[in-house]
Formats: sequence, structure tokens, C-alpha cells
Amino acid sequence: MDAELFPRSRAQVAPDAVHVPDWADAGRQRRFLAACRDWARPPAGLRTVHTPGGGTMTSRQVCLGWHWYPYGYARTVVDGDGAPVKPLPDWLAELGRDAVSDALGPQAVPPVPYDIALINFYGADARMGMHRDSDEKSGAPVVSLSVGDTCVFRFGNARTRTRPYTDVELRSGDLFVFGGASRLAYHGVPRVYADTAPPELGLVGRLNITLRVSGFQDPSGE
Repeated sequence: MDAELFPRSRAQVAPDAVHVPDWADAGRQRRFLAACRDWARPPAGLRTVHTPGGGTMTSRQVCLGWHWYPYGYARTVVDGDGAPVKPLPDWLAELGRDAVSDALGPQAVPPVPYDIALINFYGADARMGMHRDSDEKSGAPVVSLSVGDTCVFRFGNARTRTRPYTDVELRSGDLFVFGGASRLAYHGVPRVYADTAPPELGLVGRLNITLRVSGFQDPSGE
């Protein structure tokens, strides 16, 4: 909202976990959206993710750099069309380092580049259950950027999927970074508020760009 009674301010939600409202301005959000639309096209485009237990994720996903599937990484879309994963552009890797510096300070910036991007698309009915980002071999902070509809982002702890947790409202342009003591905290998206995206974006739904450092040493991911 442009005219709030109490403007939003950055907040430390948990140790080493920081929410920075309005980090990406309108122009940058439009550039993110244009890039996501390009990445979502086949081959190696937007796909529905199926879990080993037979479930189906309600958000859809496309990956850059490394392809994530439950629960590992590959260089090809092993659970989709089999195409090579799209490269992660240098500008996006550098943006990840800038985001960490802004949120947690320069000392938290990893010494190696970000090499994984997971882009999730949420429709109005999409959700994401509580989970940990634990398939990487690096403890570098996770960077999360929101574009489009507002959501409830539930950020918990590293011990259990249940309480204690904090619900944070993430709007278009918001940044959330978590590392250090909170790097393996459970988190999820229990709700998306339909039709809350900035009208000028022309987007129905929510895009979440998540950046990670793999820590992998060879092409197999081992």
C-alpha cells in the first residue's frame, strides 16, 4: 500500500533471518517478471513437482543452475522433459550477494557465487508445506524475493515443523534472507492473497525467486 498509516520497516524475524520490505522497486519487479516468463518457457520450463509419496505440489517450479527434484539436484530436468537445466545468469547471482549484504551485513556474504535459483509460481489456491532447504552442501544464506500477490510466509525453527513460528506478510518487492542459526529453519507458505499484485505488473499470482549456494564439487552434485 502506498499510503499506510504505519509504513513497514525491516525486521529480524529470527536469529540471522531478516525481512526487508520493498527491497525491489517497481522497475526491478517488472524485470524479474519478464525474466521469469522467459525461464518458464520450455525446454526445462515451468513444471508440476511430484513427491516420492505420490503427492503433488500446488505451486509450480522452474530451476536455474541446478535442477531440484525431491530430494536432490541434477543438471537435467530428471522429473520432467529431461532437458538440460537453464543457466543461472551472472546478474542474478550477484543480486543474491547484494541481498545478503543488505539484509545481514557484508560479513554474511558467501565467498562463492550463488549457483541455484528455484522459481515457484503460486496461484491463488497454492500452498507450500513446512520444509527445510537442506539438500545443499553449503550453509550460505538463502535469499527469497517476492513478485506479485501477497502471501503469508511462515518462518519457524530448525527443530520441528510446528510452533514456535512467526507469520510474515510478504508483498511484491519484499526480500527475506535467512542464514546462520536459521539456515535450516522450517518455513512454508500457508496462504496467498489473490488479486493483491501491483496492477501495473499484469501478473495474476505470486512468483518467488529463491537463491542458494549448492556447495557441490563436481557435476554429479556429490
